[in-house]
Parts: sequence; structure tokens; C-alpha cells
Amino acid sequence: MPDIPRRASPIADVIGRVDDRLGGAVNPETVATGFPSVDRLLGGGLRRRDLIVLGGDVGVGKSSFALAVALRVAERGEPAAVLSGEMDEERLWERALAIEGRARIADLRRGQLSDEARAALGAAAIRLRDRPLVFVPTAAESFEEVASRIHAARTPLTVVDFLQLLPPRRAAMDQAEEAAAAVRRLKEVALEANTALLVVAQLPQHDPKRRDPRPELDDFGARGAVKYHADVVLGLYREEMYQVTRGVEGATELIVAKNRHGATGFVDLYYYREWMRFEDMVDPDR
Repeated sequence: MPDIPRRASPIADVIGRVDDRLGGAVNPETVATGFPSVDRLLGGGLRRRDLIVLGGDVGVGKSSFALAVALRVAERGEPAAVLSGEMDEERLWERALAIEGRARIADLRRGQLSDEARAALGAAAIRLRDRPLVFVPTAAESFEEVASRIHAARTPLTVVDFLQLLPPRRAAMDQAEEAAAAVRRLKEVALEANTALLVVAQLPQHDPKRRDPRPELDDFGARGAVKYHADVVLGLYREEMYQVTRGVEGATELIVAKNRHGATGFVDLYYYREWMRFEDMVDPDR
């Protein structure tokens, strides 16, 4: 009887990867967001094959933060893809230039820039030009067509903006059923495509008038699909939106409401609304 080859132990593989990281090797499964405080709380960053859902109130800056993460990932030379149902490629690059060049997007649209601002914008364009960042539309006839685009991108990080604009998986479903089905399938896609899948979502159950309007897991609705199937759930909260007289302008909390792999909590960010730019309050950009 022929010998049956023994399979390598998965435990040995895990220990080997731990030893590699102790020796200073970069974990290939981790995709750092580029925001140091966020990465520390998440144990290094986002993880490939994870579904990460980001939610917040209307106008809080969800799309800007997701794009900022993609820009910072691409800045390190790691490919990133952004699938948007709200903006075409030109508008996404316009927003990326505003973030990177610290420029008012309204000034970009009107063409009203000082010589200093125009020079900063040109420098930002040069930096962005060679980054491995692609923008892909989500407009499609079927959900599986969107899924195939995520597979085709083959990037460590994929951003989908946003959940409620994805095509329904089946006809005659209400919005909550559509969102729940999409969340379950997106988790499968993250596993299949070996990507950290960051999905922006609205909060249909959020009540901005409640005593504490910070995003909670149940605010995502989708019949509990986000709460149960996402690996990481993030919420954005800007106090100035609810405390007009007492809130500190730009002060933002990124809340880790669920983390299948580790700690929950929050980190402090600052939002420059005129630039649509987030920065880490503890480790600000130079």
C-alpha cells in the first residue's frame, strides 16, 4: 500500500508566521490603513479576507475616510481599488486631489486657486499619478457582475461605496433583505478574492436625536447581517454635527464597534471639512 503523504500542520504554519513577524517580517495578511492610531487598535490594520463595514450619519465623511485609506495604502505601493456607486472616475480623482493637495474642492471646481495652492495641487498630482490605485464603477446589471469586478481587481484593499447602491441579488426584495443578502455575499467575495473588503454603509436605524447619537451595531439594519457577518464594524462620529454650540469643530471619533480578531474602542481623528481630509489626532501628518 503506497505511503500517504502527510500534510503540513496548519498550526506549524501559524507559528512560523508568528516567528517571522517576531523577526521583523511584514505580515502579508495585514493591510495598514495608514492612520497609526487605527492600525494600533486593529492589531496592525485591516486583514485580507475580512469584511469591514464603515457607517455613519449623512455628511459625516464616510466616503472621504474610505478614500483616504485607499490613498494611504496605495502610497506604500500596495494596490487598492475603489468601487463607487455615487461618483465617476473624474470626480473621485478630483476628491483625491483635494485630500492629497489640501485644497478646497469648491476652489478646484471654480478654478480659483492661489499660486501656492496651484503648486501644491501640481505636486499632489505627481504623487498620485504613479500610485497603484484604480477606480471602478459599481453600476451593473447584477450583483455578481460587481463581485466579478472585485475579483478582477486583485488588490489587497478593495473599497465599495456604498452598500445600499449595489444591485439587488434577487428581484422583489425589500431594502433590508437586499442589504442582508449583499452583506452575506460580500463576506464570501472577501474570502474568494483574498482582499480586505471595506464597505461603506448608510445607517437606516440611526436616530440622531437619541441621547448618544454615536453609531451602534443595530443602526446598520440589514436584519442584523452587518452585526453578525462583518468581521470589523466601524462607525464615524463628529460631535459638531449634534452639539452645534459645544462641539469641537473637526473632532471625530472612529469607533470600532466590532472586531472579530481583537479589541474594540475608538480613536480620535480630525476632519478638515474644506479639504475632505482626515488626519490622526495622536500621530498627525507632517
